[in-house]
Amino acid sequence: MAHLMDLKTFTDKRGNLTVIEKIIPFEIKRIFYIYGVDESKRGGHRHKKTIQAAICLKGSCHIYNSDGITENNYILDQPNKCLILEPKDWHTMYNFTSDAILMVLASAFFDQNDYIFEPYNK
Repeated sequence: MAHLMDLKTFTDKRGNLTVIEKIIPFEIKRIFYIYGVDESKRGGHRHKKTIQAAICLKGSCHIYNSDGITENNYILDQPNKCLILEPKDWHTMYNFTSDAILMVLASAFFDQNDYIFEPYNK
């Protein structure tokens, strides 16, 4: 099931430093980021094997998630929040602010055969 994690952040008068170290529950094989999104929804899939970690570095976006049993809506609006998406988590990203930058860390290289686009039956 998808879950939020707090990333360790050090704050002082100079600003913030957020660290991603020894917390992501997989070896990172791929990094991509999504930005400049209009009113469109992104995602609309789950995976056979890939685990993902989503971090909104700037602005905000919403992520709807269903694992076939439980449905949740998450708002990513802080760069020290990380949403872990398991392979079974069918998700869509939406309501991007105009300045949003959503970075995703993935446990596998891109493989179009890893994607399942059909949502779970309700």
